[in-house]
Amino acid sequence: MRRALEPERERLHDTFAGLCRLESPSGHERPCADRILAELAQIGLQADEDGAAELVGADAGNVFARIGGRGEKSILLCAHMDTVPPTAPIEPIIIDGGWHNANPGILGADNKAAVAVLLVLARRLAAQRPEVGVELLFTISEENGLHGAKAFDKSRLQSSFGYAFDHASPIGGIVVASPSYMKITADVRGRAAHAGIRPEDGRSAITPAARAIAAIPQGRLDPETTANVGTITGGTATNVVAERCRVEAEVRGHADERVDATVTEMVDAFQDAVDAAECDLDITVERMFSRYRTKPGEPGVVLAERALSACGYQPRALTTGGGSDANAFQVEGFPCINLANGTERNHEPDERVSVDALEGMLEVAIALVEEASGVV
Repeated sequence: MRRALEPERERLHDTFAGLCRLESPSGHERPCADRILAELAQIGLQADEDGAAELVGADAGNVFARIGGRGEKSILLCAHMDTVPPTAPIEPIIIDGGWHNANPGILGADNKAAVAVLLVLARRLAAQRPEVGVELLFTISEENGLHGAKAFDKSRLQSSFGYAFDHASPIGGIVVASPSYMKITADVRGRAAHAGIRPEDGRSAITPAARAIAAIPQGRLDPETTANVGTITGGTATNVVAERCRVEAEVRGHADERVDATVTEMVDAFQDAVDAAECDLDITVERMFSRYRTKPGEPGVVLAERALSACGYQPRALTTGGGSDANAFQVEGFPCINLANGTERNHEPDERVSVDALEGMLEVAIALVEEASGVV
């Protein structure tokens, strides 16, 4: 395998740090999209931005580009531009061999590390036409429901299968199974009243919400199923009986029967608590993405194993509780594999990616293209 050259490694780190400094929480990917479009144009690639922005309520669309190969076949490589909301300014620094945020907040390696890798790979491939073509897709609004990937027109793809670089675990992991994800939003409506003068005239929306939360299952319910209450908001002031309360929760699992049963249990708990408190309830259940399981011998898995082995990594199959753009592609019949990208503690204030892992991702991306002619 042709290794990444030292100038490519330097460019990779410079690109990564520059991307991390561009805040791009879900729905606000414009700075990142502009940077990607400019870089692709600089190396002579025609990229376009689709209309996903209007569909999902974002300020930028998905960015798509194609690098032709010597043959007709190609593979898709995908990364998402958005991050979870930053809680501090992002200033990337290297400490003890790894990239960190100098401030107490996310770094943005999820998924800027993959974006940087694909941009450096694109520069290499544009200068030397590969045997197999490569389609590059940079998506929006992945973190809040895979909305960009869902909105992307899959009929544009010429590839047989593709990869997302979006699993925060050591390089070598190949995600072969990902869960379904159901989001539950419960809006409880009570009756406002002065809390110190006429509390008996009020109906607190927070009280039945709290009782429901205490009653529903949470945490790891079995090896393949999890449930969580993520947010609760309500009330206006301490001297007002709370008229409204909203609770957002989720259920994830690899067995749809168990997922559906847990969702039903949650809905029933809210309804029972609200009825007992003589309040009203509006509750919605939304499927954010659907589960998939990939067979061991599928071409995308075989190519990933070859590429990882060529780079000195031991391939290993992963079953995850997380989702990625791969879920959105799989549900529409386009085979897509999520690969571990070597990042650590994504979504946390001490998020990190080592220098070795970032460079290793680039090596794996190069190997995927070089090994593809024997698999596609």
